[in-house]
Amino acid sequence: MSSPQFREPLIEVKDLYVYFYTYAGVVKAIEDMTFTIYKGEKFCMVGETGCGKSVTSRALANIVPSPGRIVKGKVIYYRDGKPVNILELSEEQLREIRGKEIAYIVQDPSSALDPLYTIGYQIVETMIDHYTVRDQKEGYKRAVELLREVLMPDPEQRIKNYPHELSGGQRQRAVISIGLSNMPRLLIADEPTSSLDVTVQAQLLELLRRLVREHGLTLFLITHDMGVVAEMCDRVAVLYAGNIVELAPVDEIFKNPKHPYTMGLLRAVPNPQADIEKLEPIPGTIPNLIYPPPGCRFHPRCPFARDVCKREKPPLVEVSPGHYVRCWLHAE
Repeated sequence: MSSPQFREPLIEVKDLYVYFYTYAGVVKAIEDMTFTIYKGEKFCMVGETGCGKSVTSRALANIVPSPGRIVKGKVIYYRDGKPVNILELSEEQLREIRGKEIAYIVQDPSSALDPLYTIGYQIVETMIDHYTVRDQKEGYKRAVELLREVLMPDPEQRIKNYPHELSGGQRQRAVISIGLSNMPRLLIADEPTSSLDVTVQAQLLELLRRLVREHGLTLFLITHDMGVVAEMCDRVAVLYAGNIVELAPVDEIFKNPKHPYTMGLLRAVPNPQADIEKLEPIPGTIPNLIYPPPGCRFHPRCPFARDVCKREKPPLVEVSPGHYVRCWLHAE
């Protein structure tokens, strides 16, 4: 899936399937997932809670939690220009990539930080594990620089603090510092601002934008907020019930959405320029992925659904350069 702006692929996901084997049945969390993230771009994945965004992001580093299992597909990572299938690497080989070349910022910083160790120790430990620094003295000096770069107040003191001594925004800055400590090529941010207030959220989004620009990082941002998508992204994949239903440059998504689910997401977002009296929620809920509906997974909630939508699953097709949609009725 080509991008007119970005040419060099960094990650290619091909025909990915991820299932969770539970006592209640097999949860078909991700099916028929194919997309490419290009070097230097800010790529977003958006959708409601439970659509499979976090599972997809974890599959990129082959860290899908139990009882999940990647049952099919490839995750091709271009390392020094050579394609490597991450799903075929040993744990030892994966440790060389995770945290160093592919870093992960989680939604809840409290779950990512160890309460028994100081912030400085956790940043330094990450760098020593990947041989980014020679010793702890060099590591602590670099840790202060990292905290200063993410605009942490009084970084010399903060490296001595434990996680519970920091505010939510400061903890998230500490997690970003850990993610950046080894200067990764790909930074995966899984809803990094969803638990923060609006002011801190805006600061951290601007911080991520600046870090991508200054360090030449590639950003894979997971969010459910279309406002964040509009502000941050170059391209966006709209995810519904484990399937990509639309993928396009961000301007194209907002100006010319083709899938009814994308249209529904946009109608549910406040827009001061739109002449509407109230927001329109999407009726219904995401289907049970143990027993997903036949055909298009969105058809039970779609106001335009026809018989073919209920019988046959639509393919993801390119309707214009760089714009893909999974819908039988996209031409209408």
